Amino acid sequence: MSLALAPVRTTATARTEAPLTAAPRISGSAIRSAAPLQAPTGSAPAAPLVDRAPRVRAVPEGTEARGFVLYVGIDETKADVDGTTLHRIVEALRALTGEIAPSAETYAAVALAPAGAGGRDVDVVRLALQDPAALAKQRDAGETRADADRHPNGVIIDISRKRVLLDGEPAGLTYKEFELLQFLVLREGRTIDRHELIDNLWAGEEEVPSERTIDVHVRRLRSKLAHYQDIVRTVRGVGYRFDRHADVSIRQASTPSPDLY
Repeated sequence: MSLALAPVRTTATARTEAPLTAAPRISGSAIRSAAPLQAPTGSAPAAPLVDRAPRVRAVPEGTEARGFVLYVGIDETKADVDGTTLHRIVEALRALTGEIAPSAETYAAVALAPAGAGGRDVDVVRLALQDPAALAKQRDAGETRADADRHPNGVIIDISRKRVLLDGEPAGLTYKEFELLQFLVLREGRTIDRHELIDNLWAGEEEVPSERTIDVHVRRLRSKLAHYQDIVRTVRGVGYRFDRHADVSIRQASTPSPDLY
């Protein structure tokens, strides 16, 4: 889904009941929660709080939990059917936060999407507000579509996901075979001698292969690359080199591979 989204903020002191789209950029950051709102007539009393909620899961060493995000998926039409507005929901949540934890600071942002964009409201919100898990899911879906649409035939060397696709099918490389191919790919166009391969790919291992063993590994790798095996070239008397073809696509994360210097 292609979104043109921008966060919209509401202040804890705003009193207007107009839809939020009427005033799309009301600022408010790090503001203490407002006083509790009066509950609508006839509404059920809030259930008493029970301190039995699960604790925040352990965070990695060297970090600390500083707050949390609650994604709420509801559009203005649904809110109107429920007899409320997005603004009132935001204010009520801030008021509840002020009751439970008066020292807490709050920040509210409304997710905007093109009219008729479709999709689950909560998924649109997560994407608009840059939720890492939602962005990763969207990226994976996009890559899967790209595999089929842009490269129905050819080689996809996906360094970030440690896989190789040949005409859309997995090549079935072993871990060491992929590491060997990756080492050559990340040094595209440069001939790598056998000693450099041994020093980098078998460093610290008890059994260090001979140059002849390297040739065996390369032969197996080339065999699994099938009719695309010429992307790994043999330079006689020197070593091996990766040559990119027009039907070869290389994908990697935005951060450099630890193997790339």
